[in-house]
Amino acid sequence: MTAEGHYDVLITNGLVLTLEPGDAPLAGGFVAVRDGRIVEVGSMSESPVEAGAGEILDVSGGLVMPGLVNAHTHAAMTLFRGLADDLPLMAWLEEHIFPAEAAQVDENLVYWGAKLACAEMLLSGTTCFADGYFFEDQAARAVQETGMRAVLGQGVLDFPAPGVPDPAENIAAAREFIERWRGVSPLIRPSIFCHSPYTCSPETLVRGKNLARDLGVLFQIHAAETRSETAQVLAQRGLTPIRYLDSLGILDRDTLAVHCVHLDDEEIDILAERGTPAAVCVESQMKLASGVARVPEMSARGVRLALGTDGPASNNDLNLLGEVRSLALFFKAATLDPTVLPAAQVLSLAGPGGARALGWGDESGTLRPGMRADLIVLDLKRPHLQPLYNPYSHLVYACTGREIAHVLVEGRVLVRHGRLTTVDVEETLAKVREIAAGIRK
Repeated sequence: MTAEGHYDVLITNGLVLTLEPGDAPLAGGFVAVRDGRIVEVGSMSESPVEAGAGEILDVSGGLVMPGLVNAHTHAAMTLFRGLADDLPLMAWLEEHIFPAEAAQVDENLVYWGAKLACAEMLLSGTTCFADGYFFEDQAARAVQETGMRAVLGQGVLDFPAPGVPDPAENIAAAREFIERWRGVSPLIRPSIFCHSPYTCSPETLVRGKNLARDLGVLFQIHAAETRSETAQVLAQRGLTPIRYLDSLGILDRDTLAVHCVHLDDEEIDILAERGTPAAVCVESQMKLASGVARVPEMSARGVRLALGTDGPASNNDLNLLGEVRSLALFFKAATLDPTVLPAAQVLSLAGPGGARALGWGDESGTLRPGMRADLIVLDLKRPHLQPLYNPYSHLVYACTGREIAHVLVEGRVLVRHGRLTTVDVEETLAKVREIAAGIRK
């Protein structure tokens, strides 16, 4: 143990992947945590004295790495999982999801739907996520109770929405949400989520972005998800979605552009030049037949990329390791090039890339002293994970998300030996089934 004193948690005997650029996997490693931060990472040959730790997690046969970051979801939509599948996006939205939301979404649904989402994400290795939905106070309440890290965006539309029946109040409602939650918890950052260029007027988009700038929060927006959206915005505004948003001064380092499927080279360069991060959601895009963002080209041209699942009504899960695998495999098939998007590169989008996109890159996303202790341990003692030659390949091509043994956020153990410590799963499932029964009717 160092002269600095006691550790809160000491993780020992693990295969450590720091995801720091240039760091090789560290076999037989340890990670020491104090006051919510990583204070040491090293080899067991230089291990601290174990008696100096409040809790020791011996993870022999396990892999230790940063927690995954889901850069885009609509957490409460767990309650609409499987409600309307195998449909085009606009039919799915306008004929099923929007009517269901108008009839069913209330504070109770958002709270329990978000709590279910948090449980699902923690059990599959996600420690931080970006959300955009309605009644977002209830999502914040669920996140606070479960102990996750999150950027939570109050949804803004230019027509009546759950909790905001008068569209004229949409920006005011977002401001009130942000001001209520700013500074309440180091784990929660409020945000504004303007749904899209086709559901928000230029006046709403500019007011929303100005609010985000004034209050120093992330601005989130769907952009260029489908061909029909691109055609609609072009017809209405005379510009494609990314050019249109850029013309309004929306695009900068503090805007998260989600999907970004239908972009030409110039639009990719606009995102790169503005420093605007793009969150791609490959499984949702494939399922809704929207296409898939040009990830290899975006990466090569310098776009800041992150990976999201999208909402569980269109994915239909929140398993980010599944998303990593789908992304890697899709482009190998699409390009007929097995070397495109190597495993380590794709994995970085779900860790450091996501943390940077959400504004937490200086504090989380890698394992090094001084970073917040958001980390996960995977059990490698599984038939489908033996033998082990390359941990990056296993994480991308072999892991399923069900290997999670331990999860820590800010140094707090939220999953221990595969069991949630902050969520009453049975209570949550019972409440979800009760709400779903009403939705069925």
